[in-house]
Formats: sequence, C-alpha cells, structure tokens
Amino acid sequence: MKMIRAIVRPERAECVTEDLQRSGIVAMTRWDVTGRGRHGGVRIGSARYDELAKVMLMVVVEDDLVQTVVGAIVGGARTCNPGDGRVFISDVSVSYNIRTGEACSC
Repeated sequence: MKMIRAIVRPERAECVTEDLQRSGIVAMTRWDVTGRGRHGGVRIGSARYDELAKVMLMVVVEDDLVQTVVGAIVGGARTCNPGDGRVFISDVSVSYNIRTGEACSC
C-alpha cells in the first residue's frame, strides 16, 4: 500500500476531491496547513508573505491505484502557476484498525 500526500492551493482542494471521487477514491484526510515552497513565499508591493495557506490531502491506496490518484490530484490542482503544490508518495508497511485493534500488514 502507498500513502499519498498532496499539498495544494486552497481554492483547488474541492476540484481535487471531486476528481478523486470520480476516480472511485472517497476515503481521504484533509488538513488546512501553511507553508512555503521553493519560491520562499510571495511579495505583493512592499509586503512579504513567508507562509501561505495550503491544503494537505492524504489518501492510502493499493499500489495499483497510485497513478489514478496522482492523475486526479494533478488534474484537479494544476493551474500552471508557481505554488500549485506537490505530491508525496510513501510506503505503508502496517496499519491498525482502532476499533478492533486488528493489524493489517500492507
């Protein structure tokens, strides 16, 4: 299994979740976060904003669904401007069901 985390613009988060749902992915976690990428923030006139509002989405899926999820995220999040976001993919070796305590070796 893989954990896919994506950091996207807040105004594109709904498009991403809709694209994921159309792809059959309905389970996800969402956080409102702040941060900055390689651009180091943004300058508007004399004001500099070091940390910008973003949304982080997390999805855990079987390996064969990774490209479907990444395609939905990129398709929903892309504006072709700096700061569109980033997708991170990690291996998941085990998960636990809190209600039952059952472990799932992934």
